[in-house]
Order: sequence, then C-alpha cells, then structure tokens
Amino acid sequence: MKHKVINRQPNSRRCFVCGLENRYGLKSRFYELDNREIVALFTPADEHQSYPGRLHGGIAAAILDETIGRAVLNHQDTELWGVTIEFSMKFRQPVPLDREIKVLARITGENKRSFTGSGEIVLADGSVAVEGSGRYLKMALSSVTDFDFKEEEWRVVEQDDDDPLEVDCPEHH
Repeated sequence: MKHKVINRQPNSRRCFVCGLENRYGLKSRFYELDNREIVALFTPADEHQSYPGRLHGGIAAAILDETIGRAVLNHQDTELWGVTIEFSMKFRQPVPLDREIKVLARITGENKRSFTGSGEIVLADGSVAVEGSGRYLKMALSSVTDFDFKEEEWRVVEQDDDDPLEVDCPEHH
C-alpha cells in the first residue's frame, strides 16, 4: 500500500545514523507518512559490512532502533525524543550493501512517560529482512544531552530530487 510523505525530519552533522558530515555514517533520511509511520532511507556502503556484501547486524540494529525512536516525533511535541529502554530484533534474511534500503517504524502503544514501537528493514523486492521492537522513554533532548542545535546543524535539509512523494509500505504484523 502506498502512503504519502507529509514531512521530512531533521538531520544533524555528526550522528552515525543521520549525520550528513559523518564520513562513516549512514546519512539516513527520515520522512513522516500520512499513516503516522516513519520511513528511513539509506544506502549501506562497504564501511557498514560484516560478511562480504552484507550489512553488519549491529548497524541494522542502529538504524532500526533510531527509526522506531524517531516515531514519537511524528506523534508529539518535537522536543520529546524516544530514548531506548529495551530493544530486540529478529533477522530474517541478509541486508545487501550498495542499494537503497527502506526502514519503516510506528508507535504501537504509549502512555505519558514512554511508548512501545516496532519496525522493519524492507528490501527493494518488498520482503522484510529484519524486524525490531522496543520500549522508549519520552524525554526532552535537553535532558538527554548538552545539544547545541546550531553547532550540530540539527535541521531539516532542503528537499532534493531523491525525496519520495509516496512510499510503498508492506503490511506489517
């Protein structure tokens, strides 16, 4: 099922997952969809491999955890962040390098202080390679770290020709 992109989420300078100037990072782009899910798009490179031609499982965990944690930005005041309390994942098939990968995530339950979420790494053929779920504490970014929005260049990057207008979302469990 196709869903429309309604907003682009910010990137930073140095974050491993979303940092645009981290030369070893994923440089992921995050989008909010009309169904209140989040999609991340990134292309893993040779620096991200474990077995030849395969994405390292720890990096799969990082992108999946980050995407689920960002789902709260699509539901709440943008000052609240999802800080991981617990996270688990199941590997179904390898994630290849050098082609764009899609990560989908959503909130599955929430209360005033925390939320639960789930997500998937989806391959180009629509199959699910990795599933994850976690529980996250809702926290103001100022409580998590000394974050200088200007220094970290935390901002929504201008749209480019690669920004999707719609995203094909497989049915999830």
